[in-house]
Amino acid sequence: MPKSLTADQVRRYHEDGFHFPVSVLSETEAAECRRKLEAFEASQGGAITGRKQQKLYLLLTWINDLVRHPKILDAVEDVLGPDILCWQSSFFTKEPDKKGFVSWHQDATYWGLSSPDVCTAWLAFSPATLESGAMKVAPGTHKLDQLPHKDTFDPDNLLTRGQELGVDVDEGTAVDMVLKAGEMSLHHVMLAHASSPNMGDDRRIGYAIRYIAPHVRQITGVPDSAMLVRGEDRYNNFEAETPPAADLHPDAVALHDRITATREGFIYQGTDKGAHRGSGGVVVDS
Repeated sequence: MPKSLTADQVRRYHEDGFHFPVSVLSETEAAECRRKLEAFEASQGGAITGRKQQKLYLLLTWINDLVRHPKILDAVEDVLGPDILCWQSSFFTKEPDKKGFVSWHQDATYWGLSSPDVCTAWLAFSPATLESGAMKVAPGTHKLDQLPHKDTFDPDNLLTRGQELGVDVDEGTAVDMVLKAGEMSLHHVMLAHASSPNMGDDRRIGYAIRYIAPHVRQITGVPDSAMLVRGEDRYNNFEAETPPAADLHPDAVALHDRITATREGFIYQGTDKGAHRGSGGVVVDS
């Protein structure tokens, strides 16, 4: 029996490649998450970019609690199974500047993972509306296997390599995943998706949490890591990450620095872009 989704919703997820909305946080709780994030940004001198916004659950205790939130994990368990690793997370923040966008792409393209048993939980810290640039998805494209992509490194593209599909997407079939603050969507690692610039007057803040089943492996040869958040890991394919003892604890900072630097070995594989983009440019995971 599913824990959060209905049997039909689970079936549609596997058929369409996505599901939304799932209620996770109250409006008050979502506002508190945003307040904490923006306080952290202020402490870092402004909107976080580069390695600073990758895997923040290794640095901040409240983010670590969030990736373990029962309402998130119950829904993820319904599509991935009872054993769950948190493999990655990143913020997709669009300022109300009418610039930042996400091109049509599949998440799996540069991740180097052995199988598609990977699900993204995308949690809205602020409303994701048509005006603010909500995510849009192409139903059923997760069944097309890996599609060709090309790198653009467009500075306004929020993806690591500015990657975009090398084939056309029928925009007429796209579904806009509009979310209230505190709601989340789920999408399959192979699903084609994109989002337009924020044309509103407030920040659009989304937290993308990447969950994998423990049998998945990193096949590029670059060391990789993940954190067990539910069930058990009988495979040990990843270095086991540990929660931070306190916010920005020195041990946590050292672990985060090492892991986020190492993972650029597969995210930027085949390019010379990792060194400068990873250290400060706009870089969130694809």
